[in-house]
Amino acid sequence: MADLNELLSNQDEPLKHLTQARIGLGMVGAGIPTQQYLRFKLAHAHARDAVYSALETDRLYDKLLVFNLPVLPLQSQAADREQYLQRPDLGRLPDEASMNRLADQVINAGIVLIIADGLSAAAVNQHAVPLLSLLIPKLIAVGHKIAPVCLAEQARVAIADTIAAELGATLSVILIGERPGLSAADSMGAYLTYQPKRGLTDDARNCVSNIRPKGLPIAVAAEKLFYLIQEAYRLKLSGVELKDNQGLLR
Repeated sequence: MADLNELLSNQDEPLKHLTQARIGLGMVGAGIPTQQYLRFKLAHAHARDAVYSALETDRLYDKLLVFNLPVLPLQSQAADREQYLQRPDLGRLPDEASMNRLADQVINAGIVLIIADGLSAAAVNQHAVPLLSLLIPKLIAVGHKIAPVCLAEQARVAIADTIAAELGATLSVILIGERPGLSAADSMGAYLTYQPKRGLTDDARNCVSNIRPKGLPIAVAAEKLFYLIQEAYRLKLSGVELKDNQGLLR
């Protein structure tokens, strides 16, 4: 332990190159050095900014057109950010206008891809389209049908269940901003559900988490999602019963 403490006390020690966690901050009296305190305050400000960041729907809409798929802008029942944060239940359901928009679509038993702001719209603004640029061609190449791509504002993970049910999708993938940490305000998660329907709980989903340049690289996340989607269709299930055995010896 003494050797570890000595190592952590060195500002240039190598462990800091392996993690963004706050380690070896040092001490000044009973507190941390001013520089470290200011860094903490800046990280906290970044996290707050991420929570209140807005989904760039117009820019995302334009970028998604390259896939030649219909794009549906949707809104949850949470009217604004304050209500979204105070009423998680409203973020799980589309509002009336969105339900009407979904009802106007031709039922297409395929995969529905949803981009949702969640707790960090900044994350999906940056990472969602690059990930879909890798994932969608793979899915189409093996014959999957892709339902309209949905852009959902003030949305939580479970909104994918209702969207998928309305579109008659057999599988949903929702890309959503994760709760910002004090070292990662740009982390995106992807939740996959086979045979989605209203009322499911989180044990029915598989999650690929921490998608960002300094976390799980986008190319790796796209490969992982493609593998899980293929396995979900092969085994006809998702969630706790769908195991990630990619790369394991059998």
